[in-house]
Amino acid sequence: MIIPKLHYISQGNSPKEHLENIQKACTSGIELVQLHLKNASEKKVLKLAKEAREITSHFQTRLIINDHYTIAKEIKADGVHLEKMDSCPTIARKYLYTWQGIGATANTFQDCKTLIGKEVDYIGLGPFRDTITKDNLNQVLGLSGYITIIEALKTKTPIIAFGGITTEDVTDILETGISGIAVSGEITGNFNTIRIFNQLLSASSTEEQRYTFK
Repeated sequence: MIIPKLHYISQGNSPKEHLENIQKACTSGIELVQLHLKNASEKKVLKLAKEAREITSHFQTRLIINDHYTIAKEIKADGVHLEKMDSCPTIARKYLYTWQGIGATANTFQDCKTLIGKEVDYIGLGPFRDTITKDNLNQVLGLSGYITIIEALKTKTPIIAFGGITTEDVTDILETGISGIAVSGEITGNFNTIRIFNQLLSASSTEEQRYTFK
């Protein structure tokens, strides 16, 4: 599976809103959606994931499930994204189908090193700036944080930036060596920004970088 440069992290005040926003994102040309439903029962997440899978399949959009790797396997999602406090990628890898990808969240150089050692397919590194989407006490990295970590890592594992990113940040973020971005609020506020994000991301390199899950 190819890892696109732009990820939409679903947002909404209710499960219904999450689905509506996923539908809008797919209609607007998003290539990958991460279903990000927090503080919900596994039963509710499973129901929502099945519906999200139907929507994304229709648009041939990739679907990643946040946290719940058992649900990711059951609905045959394209992969799972594990937060820092969630399951170990090594355990998830043994459970999932071989073709399903694993992404995981990092905040520090050491987090990234650990995740690379566990052979994740991509790393979500952030937050770029303070964001209301995540109840997050991690240090804000900013451009200087990204430059420091990426220069020290020297890895081929794709690094995806997240955390309050707007269209105005894209060019500067890509110059740090970041592979792509995950966006929630800016896209949910206006789904037309997907087109702008995609244009900025593809303009960043004359030679399109393609990353694939193992």
